[in-house]
Amino acid sequence: MNTPATGNGGPVIRARGLTKRFGELTAVDHVDLAIARGQVYGFLGPNGSGKSTTLRMLCGLLTPTSGEVEVLGLRIPEQAEALKRRIGYMTQKFSLYEDLTVLENLQFLAAVHDLPRALAKQRVDEMIERYHFGDRRQQLAGTMSGGQKQRLALAGSVLHEPELLLLDEPTSAVDPESRRDFWANLFELADAGTTLLVSTHYMDEAERCHRLAILESGRLVADDTPQALCAALPGRVWRIRVTQTRVAEAVLRGHPGVLGVAQIGTDLRVLADNAIDEATLRRLIPNTEQVVIDTVTPNLEDVFVAATRLSRAEAA
Repeated sequence: MNTPATGNGGPVIRARGLTKRFGELTAVDHVDLAIARGQVYGFLGPNGSGKSTTLRMLCGLLTPTSGEVEVLGLRIPEQAEALKRRIGYMTQKFSLYEDLTVLENLQFLAAVHDLPRALAKQRVDEMIERYHFGDRRQQLAGTMSGGQKQRLALAGSVLHEPELLLLDEPTSAVDPESRRDFWANLFELADAGTTLLVSTHYMDEAERCHRLAILESGRLVADDTPQALCAALPGRVWRIRVTQTRVAEAVLRGHPGVLGVAQIGTDLRVLADNAIDEATLRRLIPNTEQVVIDTVTPNLEDVFVAATRLSRAEAA
């Protein structure tokens, strides 16, 4: 695994052998991480892959079964209480008070973080302006749209200017336009020096990250920049156009050298190992005289399919 350079005395987050078990279930299995300051670092994986559990251990909300964790120079979980003042945490579920106004929610959070009165007023005003709540200061949080609630939750998470912000699938309940705006806000924070950890199951969000960890059944199966992961894909990606699309898909799925098949419009996108060439594909597919086959550039979904498929094969 490559370790990102920081230029600031080492990684902001370092984990070695991070493991969490719940009875017989291993939710996180010997994960190693090194995360640089100012990065937007993504955790990509399906539900149950260990993303949320990993985030909760990194911020001290869960105690690891084994392994070592250091965050912002603090040992976790031993110094988790000191860490709380230096991080922000945002979950996919809206966690502010729906019966309080935008202003009241932010004022309450300022009090929770024990900000001095003058600084609290300054920061609340800054958040209202930055996240476009100027005309909604007195609106009850419970009456806002999903995207507005998300912006308010983000404003609350960074009110105390944390060095590290952890976001657990924060855009799962909002529309595409709100997701785009939300990510623009995240990059503004990263540009200002905040380190961000974002868990997601959206491929387009994963592609935005500076660096990406792919988790499968609690194990780290890939860790690099999205571009490097695509370049290092073990195999090739083919685009196939054939008259009997569904028949061809069924045949290809049954071949051991084919790692994944997806229908995109009228085409099939096929991820296969390097032993499969165009001639092999033509032999496999019915009505070969009507087949058009091309190689295409791998994307992050191809990487995800390959990494998780290989991980399952190794675990079997």
